[in-house]
Amino acid sequence: MQVLAICSQKGGSGKTTLCGHLAVQAHRIGDGPVVLLDCDPQGSLAAWWNARALPGPEFARTTLASLDDDVARLRARGFRYLFVDTPPAASAAIARVMRLSDLILVPTRPSPHDLRAVGATLDLAERAQRPLVFVVNGATARSRLTSDAAVALSQHGTVAPVLVSQKVVMASSMIDGRTVMETHPESPSAREIEALWLYLRERLARLANREAFLRRRIPVGGFGRRRIEGEAAESADELGEVT
Repeated sequence: MQVLAICSQKGGSGKTTLCGHLAVQAHRIGDGPVVLLDCDPQGSLAAWWNARALPGPEFARTTLASLDDDVARLRARGFRYLFVDTPPAASAAIARVMRLSDLILVPTRPSPHDLRAVGATLDLAERAQRPLVFVVNGATARSRLTSDAAVALSQHGTVAPVLVSQKVVMASSMIDGRTVMETHPESPSAREIEALWLYLRERLARLANREAFLRRRIPVGGFGRRRIEGEAAESADELGEVT
């Protein structure tokens, strides 16, 4: 199971909306099983999921005290992806979620206030030593402010190549537990979420491959080279080994 945490110190950055949309998109295209965790005391993601009548993704309850055990339990149940919504504060809760994550997604609106708030989230991610991706959220296409925000964020880390536009349908679709892919499947907003998930899925796959590579052990003797008996004996004598 891979864990994608949606984190931002700034309130109103669109964490909950993105978390629900990305999880549903992963479920819709068969990338599941998918499960959601809501670590925000406001419980907005949990309220949205409780209003949802359509099947998937799953939802699990947790507390800060049981977070590690709950993530381990979900991993043991065979979920493929865990999406975590977090509170809008640079808190111990966010730091703990980050340490358990494979990838951190930081939604940032193209405004000076949001850009100034990025520093605290970035510091937490660096302390957790976890990879981070920014996504410009609530963007206006072809806006100078949007392009400036993307450039500014790129000075601090990777920026997703997909902009999520400011559209009313994104928020309104969640009123009854759905997403824009389900209420307006042909809309630009639906296509943006579809493209963003494909990008994040690829990033997660590369991270998983890298972890698997680092776990491999190179055989003693190096790259399958055979050592003749005399050579082995000489090496043992040089090391003072008893043969």
